Amino acid sequence: MGTVTENTNKNVPVPANAANDPEMEIDLIELFFTLLANWKIILLAMIVGMAATGAVHHFLIKPSYSASTELYITSSDSVISIQDLQVGTALAADYTRIIKSRRVLKDVIDTLELDTTVEKLQGMITVSNPASTHIISTSVVTGDPELSRNIANAVLNTSIDAIYQVVGTSEPTIIDYAEAEAVREVTPSLYRYLAIGALAGILLACAFVTLRMLTDNTMKTDEDVERYLQLPVLAAVPFFKE
Repeated sequence: MGTVTENTNKNVPVPANAANDPEMEIDLIELFFTLLANWKIILLAMIVGMAATGAVHHFLIKPSYSASTELYITSSDSVISIQDLQVGTALAADYTRIIKSRRVLKDVIDTLELDTTVEKLQGMITVSNPASTHIISTSVVTGDPELSRNIANAVLNTSIDAIYQVVGTSEPTIIDYAEAEAVREVTPSLYRYLAIGALAGILLACAFVTLRMLTDNTMKTDEDVERYLQLPVLAAVPFFKE
């Protein structure tokens, strides 16, 4: 038995047994053309995502500036030997802990008369020991370039004395102080935020269109009739808006 369909804008519901067929598969080609047909929604979502993340960057993200200093670890004042380098490697972790200790940071707060706590100051400071080196790098990030430089230098000077008193070896050698021209801005890039917003908008729009397609149980084309009802289409009545 055949069927005649009217090619109109009205959608015919798919029978329940066809819509719930467990063997139904997602047609990737159909999904692609569905996404392509809804390009305006995807474009609008991308623009909205970029506008939202751009507003977050402009109004909520404050400029940040990083200043850094470097120390070289040695274990004696004499000529450096292989044993000195091995000891220096072992001391790197100890030096890192001492630099961020409450003892050092309290002295920094008192010296610079900072209106902050030790815990907050610890969050501004990053101490690292690059692999295969005997260098301790300390960086300070704040919203004021001059403040970042002053804190970095204060931490450097205070930690040298603390390291000498605690470890008992020779004082570390200063490689670099924090200088005004070396302070760099580390504020997250606006373009990165815009890219994240655009990507998030596109993904959300594609997910919405895909979900709407999967939950749509109406027949719109001759192919849908043959697919869901397994009936041949004998004729179609074209629909003209005029």
